[in-house]
Amino acid sequence: MASDGTSVLLSSEAEAYVESLEVIPIKDIGSPKWMKQHEYLEKLNIQAVLHASANEDEYIKELLIQHQKIPVIITDLICTEVWQQKVFSIIKRMNFEPRTTIPLYMSLYHEATLVNLLETILYHKEPCEAAEDCILDIIDYCYRKITYLIARQESEEDEDDNEDATPKTASDIQEAGGMEELKKQEKQIQFDVSIKAVSILRFITDHIADLSLSVTSRILNTNDFPCLMVQLVENPPWTKYKNGKLKKLVDGKWLDVPSSERMRLTKMEGQVWIALFNLLLGPKCQEKYEFNSHNKAQILKLRAHLSEVVLDQIPSLCDLQRYLSHLAMMDPPATSSGLVLEQVPEVRDNILRVNEGKWGAIAKHQVKTVFNPSAALMKEQARRFAETYSLDVLENLIAEPPKCAVCGEPATKRCSRCQNEWYCRRECQVKNWGKHKQACSLITETQQAISGKT
Repeated sequence: MASDGTSVLLSSEAEAYVESLEVIPIKDIGSPKWMKQHEYLEKLNIQAVLHASANEDEYIKELLIQHQKIPVIITDLICTEVWQQKVFSIIKRMNFEPRTTIPLYMSLYHEATLVNLLETILYHKEPCEAAEDCILDIIDYCYRKITYLIARQESEEDEDDNEDATPKTASDIQEAGGMEELKKQEKQIQFDVSIKAVSILRFITDHIADLSLSVTSRILNTNDFPCLMVQLVENPPWTKYKNGKLKKLVDGKWLDVPSSERMRLTKMEGQVWIALFNLLLGPKCQEKYEFNSHNKAQILKLRAHLSEVVLDQIPSLCDLQRYLSHLAMMDPPATSSGLVLEQVPEVRDNILRVNEGKWGAIAKHQVKTVFNPSAALMKEQARRFAETYSLDVLENLIAEPPKCAVCGEPATKRCSRCQNEWYCRRECQVKNWGKHKQACSLITETQQAISGKT
């Protein structure tokens, strides 16, 4: 139980869920068996976040280690990523208009569930070690997602201000209607999971001294994360200007930043600086990072960003500032040499090899079966999703008072019908009604069905 008495799962239920986790092939994504596992993982994810938020005994983490399921979660994540790239990309071109997009949406959202769970547990050293060889796959996953963020910035791709990628309530699930809307949700989910990949990478760097040499080499030299993180400092994807105003991504929402707060670091900006500190000043990293003229020049760009205001917020960066001053005046130290047999990530390669040449057939099969359910099955899925994304429990994940769905200001008023959307004043509620009306009706009908009123 959380300190306020809120819990999604009893420990016995959680253990049963963890024990049942298995790797499900790409061709079975969206199937009833897969849907059941998604519900289990979402409840485990919510419970893990509740524990972490309350600084309580994190038994979800312990169960995943005990039953050796962290490699299973990582494999599931890579499988979902490959499905999105190889199968969903075909479905989008098929002029497919299903009765409901909820099953497709949940298949996309599954990636966010897994990333959020991994972000919560990989904060600790033991899960990083328990990932075994799959830690290399999560490192490469982080590389692909951070590279996506950088490419997104360079293309100046922009989304609407309500870019809440991962749905925190049932309304977000219900509003994912129509294939065009689904494509927008896909972009939002990709942005969100990519942001979380930065946090996962930072947590892995916290424990890099306790992980294998292959992990160190993969992070530093194969993927050159130090240079990648410099690009995030130079052109941050969580900052943008719109209509002359500076906006920053804070807890998943784009908020206006007043002039007096512009130099205040957000959580994500802090994550990048801590990762850079670990990668450049960690003893194991200093021994293994292979400097050349290019990456030296890139890393020295950090000096322009280490202002007094930044150093005041993260005092340990003073050591990084001194390191950069020394690096600028001398040739980089020689890395330790020697023959190292480096492991390589295998999960993604295995998935691609097993399904090579089958992507079109998988897409056609899934469109005919799991992604076009009957009316009765649609109603059952809606009921189960409403139970999984319990409003009362999800509200306990909010670390601060609810915010207005329109302007982002602190909210005190709630939609009286669905009890799901928050507003600061009636004007905002009226302004949002056209967008919220359909979702409100769907949620209300689902809640009535669950309680037996219909």
